[in-house]
Amino acid sequence: MSDYKLNVVVAGGGTSGWMAAAAISKLLSDKVNVTLIESDEIGRIGVGEATIPPLREFNRLLGIDEQDFMSSINATFKLGIEFNNWGRKDDSYIHSFGVTGRDCWACDFHNFWLKGKNEGIVEDFGQYCVELQAARHKRILGSDQHGVNYAYHLDAGLYAQYLKELALKNNTRRLEGKIVSVNLCEKSCNIKSLSLDDGMLVEGDLFLDCTGFKALLIEGALNVQYEPYGQYLPCDSAIAIQSEISGEPRPYTQAIAHDAGWQWRIPLQTRVGNGLVYCSRHLSDENAEQLLLKNLESRPITESRMFRYKTGRRIEAWKNNCIAIGLASGFLEPVESTSIHIAMSSILRLLRLFPVDKTFSNTLVAEFNQQTKTEMEQIRDFIIMHYNVTERDDSEFWRYCKNMSIPETLKHRLELFQQTAAFPIMEKELFKIDSWIQVMMGQRLVPESYHPIVDLLSKKELEGFFYSILTKVRSSVENMPGHQDFINQYCKSKEAEGLPK
Repeated sequence: MSDYKLNVVVAGGGTSGWMAAAAISKLLSDKVNVTLIESDEIGRIGVGEATIPPLREFNRLLGIDEQDFMSSINATFKLGIEFNNWGRKDDSYIHSFGVTGRDCWACDFHNFWLKGKNEGIVEDFGQYCVELQAARHKRILGSDQHGVNYAYHLDAGLYAQYLKELALKNNTRRLEGKIVSVNLCEKSCNIKSLSLDDGMLVEGDLFLDCTGFKALLIEGALNVQYEPYGQYLPCDSAIAIQSEISGEPRPYTQAIAHDAGWQWRIPLQTRVGNGLVYCSRHLSDENAEQLLLKNLESRPITESRMFRYKTGRRIEAWKNNCIAIGLASGFLEPVESTSIHIAMSSILRLLRLFPVDKTFSNTLVAEFNQQTKTEMEQIRDFIIMHYNVTERDDSEFWRYCKNMSIPETLKHRLELFQQTAAFPIMEKELFKIDSWIQVMMGQRLVPESYHPIVDLLSKKELEGFFYSILTKVRSSVENMPGHQDFINQYCKSKEAEGLPK
């Protein structure tokens, strides 16, 4: 490998920009010079406050202490998402981050549960998952040593600030300013430099576009097109607002379906993040805001913010010497809290496929783009399933979702599951079998049969099998402290200390 230092320019701050700068400057400090450009005048989208478990591994890679991290950004624990009104009105289930039951070599646990259901010897499916039951009982046992699979509710702005401090300690150079032009090399069509509003010219070898939906580099300069997913994910608008804390925080996100979309509630230590995701064809902005305000659990403490978005992905996330990260690369709406993860995943993909010299191999770029495409489409299908697998037909929006055409990849999986209970999962998929099963059965898609190997067990053997799992789950949850109690002793923030009890 040649001895070189790559000049990496990160265009844009926010969560995506500072995640990229912090990771690259920390893990490749001998191989890179990192410069980040951001303007304090440019606002951030910043509504994504719920995360999924892989962020914990990212933080570990950066050497972040969890207790310090959580207390610094007012974080709480997240064990999953509670979905209300999705399969039918008044339905409720939790998609947790845990493993349900125990599998065998031939089939997954839900096959055993399906037979047990037919025999009348099982509890509700969610009773066999530690994380789901802990969520229901508002309990948690955090830190890596306890084996509970969790994520965080966090303040995205404070997380960006936390990463900024880490990046600056690792010699990232920050430049204040607005990007006014992107300058291309006439011969190669690579980005040569960025011009700032104060006249400064910032040159680099590799440019990361973290400019959000504007996509100033990847689209504005390199004209990389966008593949829309709006035919599958019809929501195109969101309104966000913060409210006072109301009681002890739930250790899970809430996603409450309405007639033209859904509402989120995300509890932090010091406030609650709220928002309404909706389809503007079926609900006006004014009525959306009224609906959100009517369904707040506590007094609002900020003005509401509305924004439009377009679900989809960039056709090429890496083009020439530019890589789109975060919203510049694509957006799949927040129902499964994947936005921060997709940015993180792109950064880790870059680190794994980091160029060996300043001439970027076409094969390397193609591999990066193929992996990005595969990941986005897999996550897309999982999110589409939430809308399409429904019995709701009480509004024009839900009738569309229930009857819309879906990708063949998803259609095949749903049909296979319904007919046989089998469900194929790729090795590196983000959402594993437990996630799919919890959502499908939570929204009333129940298989017509189960794997025949289950019939080898007698009714008595099945009863013992379920009892042993149930006993272990209940014992684990009973030994956990309450969510608020654990926060108080593990990671309570200084800001939360000052709030009235």
